[in-house]
Amino acid sequence: MGGFYCACPKGYHGDGRKGGRGCIRGSLAFKLLAGFLAGFGLFLIMAISFWSYKILKKRRSNKLKQAFFKRNGGLLLQQQVSARDSILDRMKVFTSKELERATDKFNESRILGLGGRGTVYKGMLTDRRIVAVKKSKRVNEAQLVEFINEVVILSQINHRNVVKLLGCCLETEVPLLVYEFIPNGTLYELIHDDTADFPFSWDLRLRIAVEIANALAYLHYATSIPIYHRDMKSNNILLDEKYRAKLSNFVISRSVAIDQTHLTTEVKGTFGYLDPEYFHTWKFTEKSDVYSFGVVLVELLTGEKPISNSVTEKEDEERSLIMRFLMTMKENSLKTILDPRIAEQDVKEEHLAVANLAKRCLNLNGRKRPTIREVAMALESIRTSDNPLSVESKMQDLSYSETDSFVLNRVERASSSWILSND
Repeated sequence: MGGFYCACPKGYHGDGRKGGRGCIRGSLAFKLLAGFLAGFGLFLIMAISFWSYKILKKRRSNKLKQAFFKRNGGLLLQQQVSARDSILDRMKVFTSKELERATDKFNESRILGLGGRGTVYKGMLTDRRIVAVKKSKRVNEAQLVEFINEVVILSQINHRNVVKLLGCCLETEVPLLVYEFIPNGTLYELIHDDTADFPFSWDLRLRIAVEIANALAYLHYATSIPIYHRDMKSNNILLDEKYRAKLSNFVISRSVAIDQTHLTTEVKGTFGYLDPEYFHTWKFTEKSDVYSFGVVLVELLTGEKPISNSVTEKEDEERSLIMRFLMTMKENSLKTILDPRIAEQDVKEEHLAVANLAKRCLNLNGRKRPTIREVAMALESIRTSDNPLSVESKMQDLSYSETDSFVLNRVERASSSWILSND
């Protein structure tokens, strides 16, 4: 049998077979090829444009992050890191993506609290650790120094009763700090929330006092460079799942040289807790933290706020808890000011021993106050002793004089006037 060969006539292209490609006019084949090439070229241009946009966007994002890093004190932190090699060993520098993922892009439903310096969000890291992310408000240069100061201070601290800093993020518009999550709010809320069903017993109050005194003693004496907290108050004491106390908020804290006895600085802190001596000398000492701790002891004893905001309490003496406390101590009438939740508990000697210790912490002459280490030891002894008053009597008797009363009255009036003018 003979074979056959199929071919297309002139001007056509193809294999000429009926079951194959057949024959296509040359101009149509060219158009199809041109269309395919044009489509592929357009796709290639779009792909190149897309990837170029992504690369440029990433570069702009990286430049912006670098700018934020510098603006948020990154260079200052690097200087501190170079001076203290241990900082990066104890904390992590988080990326903005990590913290956005952890907080669901800082969703409002994750807000734990709002404050003058920023907002705190609850978050969960990729390793499923629950954290608190503190997002600062827009900050100026002075506040950036405070922010970096808090990072450096907390990176040096390792104590069970001090909140742990896990890391920070500086590549966002405002700086972020990442802390361990403490679930049970603040001591202030526990003391002053009348609706709380939790039984805030005297044993728990005394244990919290011991824990915070130990934390302050650690800051003053156990760190490589002594640290003054400078804003010791019940709002800065957090409570974990077992109601263990954790000291927090080191924004205005300062490290001091070992041979340095005080800091000379502008007035910072919280009125009602501030050392009255501070107003006259502008010097903050370790005994200033002791005074503030004494105020917290009085809060634990009375269940009252240091400064009352009630419009019915017009007199400064009535507004000031410390003035009223010292007057009741002078008149031997402590029971009249005790928190009703603990007044009926059969630990009157412990109440009186702690009250006497608080009075000594509140002495207007800072040099006559006990050290926080002495306070911590006294509180632990009161807590474990069968005769709490004997513990208290062994400490040096620092009397509260009429002159002290007069000076404190003047200071409290000045403080109250400042508060009213700024309400």
